[in-house]
Amino acid sequence: MRKILLGLAIGVTCITAALSAIGSVRPGTERAGGQTWSVGGGEVGVRWNRDLASDIGIQIAPPIAAFADNDQRGHERFAVRLSDSLQFRVDKGHLKGFEHGSLRAEGGYVLQLRDGNIDLTNFRLVPTPLNPLHLDVVGSDGQAWFYVDHLMYEMADAGRTFAVRTMDMRISPRLAARLNQPLAADLAIADLELTGNVLAGGLVQAPDGTCNTDNGANCNWAGTAAPNGGTYRADLFMESFTPQYSRCQSCSGAAGSGKVVFTPSSSLKNNVNAGSVQTTVGGQGSLGASSAIWAADIPWFEKFSGPNQPYGNDQHPFLIWNMYRIDANGRIRQIARSGVKHAFVTINSGADCPYPFSHVLGRGCEDTYATGNNDSSTDLGPRREIIPATNQWGRCGSIYDPGCTGSYHNPGNGNFDQRLMADESQLSTDNNPGSHWLFESWYLAREDINIYNSMGTVDTTQHWSGSIWGISASNYKLGSAIDRWVDPSAPGANAMNTELATSEGHAKVAVKVTDLGGGKWRYNYAVMNFDFARAQTQGAEPNLRVVSNKGFDAFKVPVPSGVKILSPAADVGDSNPNLNWTVDVRGGFVNWSTDTSVAGIGDGTHTFPAQLPTLDWGTLYSFSFISNAAPVAGTATLHVALAGSPATYGVATLVPAGSSH
Repeated sequence: MRKILLGLAIGVTCITAALSAIGSVRPGTERAGGQTWSVGGGEVGVRWNRDLASDIGIQIAPPIAAFADNDQRGHERFAVRLSDSLQFRVDKGHLKGFEHGSLRAEGGYVLQLRDGNIDLTNFRLVPTPLNPLHLDVVGSDGQAWFYVDHLMYEMADAGRTFAVRTMDMRISPRLAARLNQPLAADLAIADLELTGNVLAGGLVQAPDGTCNTDNGANCNWAGTAAPNGGTYRADLFMESFTPQYSRCQSCSGAAGSGKVVFTPSSSLKNNVNAGSVQTTVGGQGSLGASSAIWAADIPWFEKFSGPNQPYGNDQHPFLIWNMYRIDANGRIRQIARSGVKHAFVTINSGADCPYPFSHVLGRGCEDTYATGNNDSSTDLGPRREIIPATNQWGRCGSIYDPGCTGSYHNPGNGNFDQRLMADESQLSTDNNPGSHWLFESWYLAREDINIYNSMGTVDTTQHWSGSIWGISASNYKLGSAIDRWVDPSAPGANAMNTELATSEGHAKVAVKVTDLGGGKWRYNYAVMNFDFARAQTQGAEPNLRVVSNKGFDAFKVPVPSGVKILSPAADVGDSNPNLNWTVDVRGGFVNWSTDTSVAGIGDGTHTFPAQLPTLDWGTLYSFSFISNAAPVAGTATLHVALAGSPATYGVATLVPAGSSH
C-alpha cells in the first residue's frame, strides 16, 4: 500500500505528498497559494501520561464512550463525529497551515482538578489562532486547555485515510496558571493518534527520479554509485533536542531518593550534500557539515514491516539519550541512561525536501520524534538487542519477538522500563555544589560515516517545584558529552581526549589531571564506549539474534615503581555502589575490572553481584585516584569483555610520571 507522509512540527512548513492518486476522494478547492484539503470522521486516540497528570494535580477519570479496545500503542480510542471536518491548505507539497473547521470526538474525559473539573467529553481539535501549524484541544466550556504539535501523519488506503501516527498534546499556559504549576506550561502530557476520512484532497506529484520505497526504485542507498565516480554515503545529523520531565517514582525533592524520568524531543536532518560540501546544521563548525559529498537515502522501516530494501529487513534508526554531571572536583559521571527507541516513520520535512515516502529519509530532509512518542512503551527496548557499530537489531529473541516468529509481541514495558531514570539526589546544586549537567541525545543510523554529528548535548538545570522536576536546557552543541568535558582539539593543560576507532566500534578515553598542591595530583579519567561491541550472533537478517554485545571489562593505567596511589575509585553511573568496578593496585598498574575475586575486597564491606556490569555501548564509566606524581604521556589499556583478537586495546592518555615529586 502506497502512503503519503505529511510532516508537521513547530516551524515546519513542508509536506511530502503522494505518487499515487487520491482515488475516489473529492478534489480539494484550488485557489491562489495552494489547495484546501479536508478530513472528517474516523477515530481519535489518546494515551495520557497519567503519572505526569497526577504529579501536577490532575486526576483523569475513566474514558467516556471509548471503544472497547486500545490500539497497539495503548491509545484509548473514540469515534470522530461524521458531520465535522477540518480544513488545511497545501501548496506544492508544503503545508501552509490549518484554516478552519474542527474534528469532534464522540466521548472523552472529565479531568478533576483541585478547584473543579474540566469537561473534555466531545473535545474538539480546532486550528489555533496562535500558530497555523498547531491545533487546540477545546473542552465543552469552549476553552483551549491543551494544544497539539509535532504531528506525524500519512495518507493511507490509496489516499482515502488521513492517518496521524503520533502528535504531542501539551499543557496550555492557561491550564498551568490554573494549576499554579508554572513549570507545567507546554509539557507534553499525552500522545494522540488520529485516523480520518479524506473528504477533499489533492495530488502533489513528486519530482521525477524521487526515491520510491514501494520497490526501491531511484533510492540512493549507501554504497551505490553517485555521479562523477562518487559514492552515496549515509551521514545523519542531530539538529536539535529538548529534554522534558515525564514522571517520578517516589520523588520528594533535592534530598529525596526517588527516580526521575526525563525524555527528549529530538530533531534530526539528513546530509544536504549533492556533489559539493555544504553546511547541514549551522553554527556547529566542522561537525555541521558532512564529508560525504553525495547524501544517501536512509531506510526508515517500522519493526515487523519487512523485508524491505536495501537490507532485506525492517531497518530503521535508533535513538538513545544519556545524562551526565560534571562535579566541582572535575570528575564527569554518567548519572542516567535510556533504553533504545525504535524509529518507525519519518516526517521528511524541510523546504528543500521533495521525498514523498514515510519510510526513507531523503537528502536534506528533517524528522522529529517528540516527547510523547519517545515515551512510548511499545517503541522502547533494551540496548542489549542492538549491534551498535552496524546498527542492526536482533529481532529474534528480542522483547518484541521472544519466540522468533516474525510477529509482534507486546514487550510488557511499564512506565519506568527502558526510560532514562536519574536519582533525584543527583540533580540538585544543593546536593552537588559547583556541579553542572549535560544531557545527550543520539540517533544511530546504519552505515553512518560520522557518529559524532548524529549526537548532540545541552547544558541543563533542574528545578524541584514541589511536585515535579522542571528541566531547562541551553547551549546546544553537536557532539558528545565527553568531548565537552575535554575538547579533543583544545584539551587544555594536563588534559587529553583520545579516540579508539576499530572495526568493532568506537570509544574515547579522556583525562583531566588537577594539581592539588603539596605534591599531590588528582587524576580523573572517563571512558566512553560509543558503539564498541564484540557481538555474538545467531542467524542472519531478517531473523538475526544478538546473543551478546558486551564491550569492555577492565581499564588499566600504568604506575611506575615508587609512585603512590591514593583513593582509587570507579563509578559506573548506578546508584548501587556495589556495582562499581573493583580496583587492584599492583604489578605496576592501577587496574579496574569486573573481577570480584581481587584479593582484599571480600572483607564484608562490599556485597558484589555475581557479575559486575561491563562497559557497554552508549555508556560512560569514570575512574579516579590521587598520586604523588605529575602527569606525562602514556598508554592506558582497555580489555575486551569477550574472547577474541585483539584481547586488549591501548589508548594514549596521561599517566603518572616515573619519578615522584
